[in-house]
Amino acid sequence: MQGNPIFMEKAIALATENVTSGRGGPFGAVIVRDGAVVATGVNQVTALKDATAHAEVMAIRNACAALGAFELRGCQVYTSCEPCPMCLAAIYWARCEAIFYSGTSADAAAAGFDDAFLYDEIKRPVAARGIPAARMLAEKATESFDAWKKQAERVDY
Repeated sequence: MQGNPIFMEKAIALATENVTSGRGGPFGAVIVRDGAVVATGVNQVTALKDATAHAEVMAIRNACAALGAFELRGCQVYTSCEPCPMCLAAIYWARCEAIFYSGTSADAAAAGFDDAFLYDEIKRPVAARGIPAARMLAEKATESFDAWKKQAERVDY
């Protein structure tokens, strides 16, 4: 698998400009399909006061809007840094076909963005995680899924 360095340069430039402009964190992402940029995104967590406004998530939102689709099949993601667990999951949910990154999670950690605890939390049993979680109303758990399965007009994803 080989990416195009031009798109990675753009992701890195977006990340750097986001920092130097004072608008956000040092992360940028570019989504490409058929050799053309579909959308870009930069970290806007503090600007939007939205913990999910990571560069990759913003790029996915922008690409879905640009393409009028909820899936990004045939698209590649170029990101200035290895995606965090949330962004990685979003990329998978969007059905992108490839991820290219420049910085590593260790590089991010050295700059104060340490996601290692998230990887550790995912591996733990639910009862042992740092944020308590408890199941409730188990007898009603499948009501919405049952309604979904009966919905003739549903769009599977």
